[in-house]
Amino acid sequence: MMRTIDVNEAIDNNPFGRFQWSVVALCALLLIVDGYDVFVAGTVLPTLIAEWGLTKPQAGALQAWALFGMMFGALAFGSLADKIGRKKGIAISFVLFTASTLLTGFASSPDQFKIFRFIAGLGCGGLMPNAVALMNEYAPKRLRSTIVALMFSGYSVGGMVAAGLGIGMIPQYGWKPMFFIAALPLLMLPLVLWKLPESLGFLIRQGQQEKARRIYAKIDPSARGNDDMLVFTETKGASASVAELFRHQRTLRTLMLWVAFFCCLLLVYLLSSWLPKVLQEAGYAERASLVSLFSLNFGGMVGAIAGGWLGDRFGLPKVVVGFFVAAALSIALIGFNLPAGLLFLTIFIAGATTIGTQILLYASVAQLYNLSVRSTGLGWASGVGRIGAIVGPTLGGVLLAQQLPLQQNFLIFAIPAAVSALAMLVFAISNARRVDAVLLAAA
Repeated sequence: MMRTIDVNEAIDNNPFGRFQWSVVALCALLLIVDGYDVFVAGTVLPTLIAEWGLTKPQAGALQAWALFGMMFGALAFGSLADKIGRKKGIAISFVLFTASTLLTGFASSPDQFKIFRFIAGLGCGGLMPNAVALMNEYAPKRLRSTIVALMFSGYSVGGMVAAGLGIGMIPQYGWKPMFFIAALPLLMLPLVLWKLPESLGFLIRQGQQEKARRIYAKIDPSARGNDDMLVFTETKGASASVAELFRHQRTLRTLMLWVAFFCCLLLVYLLSSWLPKVLQEAGYAERASLVSLFSLNFGGMVGAIAGGWLGDRFGLPKVVVGFFVAAALSIALIGFNLPAGLLFLTIFIAGATTIGTQILLYASVAQLYNLSVRSTGLGWASGVGRIGAIVGPTLGGVLLAQQLPLQQNFLIFAIPAAVSALAMLVFAISNARRVDAVLLAAA
């Protein structure tokens, strides 16, 4: 007898099995490469300033080119993947950024460096929203924040790898090998094409029942060999347009998420671009300044996993507000000439509550929108965030050229964290009201 199975409901009610763990592992691997690509620029920046004789505003602008690419990539690939499928969107993005990062190692002038970094940015920007949307779909609701955060912690691991390799390689071999290493992950492409599943919702929307059944049988082995009709409850009605993000009383929440994304990514890229250089100028050795980048990313990984776990228990909005308050305090403290141990601890907390919170914001967006506009919602939030990411390193370069005291710089750096905390507080209140209204209507 043919059954009709709602795959959303089935994933929520089935155990989280080996197949879904393989999706987590693959997406995390992709994000390690993505994170390396993003953070490698911060590790080589002090060397580039010396080698090419750049001013701080020029160096900030150099960093911003990859981030321009990420903004366009997030907008273009988010919407494109809603049409061609998540798997193709992820594969195209991956090839684009790994190949371009490799080519960056051959750059012999700032202009060549900018062009390769821009193309790499297109791929990085496209990969992230699609990996989040895909993982969100294969994770049961009860574990969603934890699983997405666990997968996303790969991004911070990539940053830690970049900082770790930088400590060992840059003083001895210069900056170029840091980019040549990006050729290695290209070997992963056949594995990605072979093992990464397509979105079930996308296949069902395309009428590809046979393909969808084959994937679904890996989640629920009892369905193997059956001619069940698979449905995805969220596929009704909504089109993948930007206007859809503002319907169903989502306007205020969409705007507040965009503000939080803008400020959060401004902070992530401001800190990852300039922290090593600022600490070198404050008298710390090159190795210590690169250790700060390692601490920042290690914090990001711990913050993401802890935040996802807390979010599943207490609700994501509350956790995000708390994290942003901690971010404002820890960033302000970095400028107070702390002893080395305390400095790295403070940077660890700043990483946990900025890089870690960025990941929780992605999970918040994924939970706000239904499937048909989820990639579009993630793409646009990410795209708005990328504007903040571009402003971050550029603003850092301009600020640091003013030669302000260290303490003052970090107090200014803490302002976006405070703005994010306020925006997410408004989001949390609005979200709670909306949930109450739905429950009242149901009663």
